[in-house]
Amino acid sequence: MNFVAFERAKQGTGASRRLRNSGKTPGIVYGGTAEPQLIEIDHNALWHALKKEAFHSSVLDMEVAGTTSKVLLRDVQYHPYKQLVLHIDFQRVDAKTKLHMKVPLHYSGAEESPAVKVDKCMVNPVVNELDVSCMPSDLPEFIAVDLSKLEKGSSLHLKDIKLPKGVSAVIRGNKNNPVLVSVAAPVVVVETPAEAAPAADAKGKGKGKK
Repeated sequence: MNFVAFERAKQGTGASRRLRNSGKTPGIVYGGTAEPQLIEIDHNALWHALKKEAFHSSVLDMEVAGTTSKVLLRDVQYHPYKQLVLHIDFQRVDAKTKLHMKVPLHYSGAEESPAVKVDKCMVNPVVNELDVSCMPSDLPEFIAVDLSKLEKGSSLHLKDIKLPKGVSAVIRGNKNNPVLVSVAAPVVVVETPAEAAPAADAKGKGKGKK
């Protein structure tokens, strides 16, 4: 995925405000052996790009002054209530250095699994993205996970899925095989019979005595 940026000479709060007022978003590119580079990007083009999952999880081709370089999106600052991107950070990519990224998990097949189709269970994703380490050329846009074999009483763990070639999961803490998807049995609602209506008061109650 590619995008176009422009060199930015001025920095500071005032300069950034003027940029935003003119429909541009200030940004910075850092990493590698080069000095950090100040950039600006057309806000509307950036806003639409940020809606695409690939823009967040792929190696991007950034064109500046006719030169294209590989970068990763690292941080985005949004206005608290306006549809406005205040600032954006990118990191240069070294083709010979491993990346550490969060990659989306795309689940499919749950409706066809015995857990859902036969036992009417609920399939609940616990993790929607995975920390991975890989070379830039091996970075997947997403990781597909098939849930069609799930059964009642089971769950899907990290070791149950096959990662793309060259990609390894980055595990934190003591959980080396975290749960990705849980299966919950259907809730059985037991209806209690309504209490019998109180027997009418003594027959004839309310009737005048003969």
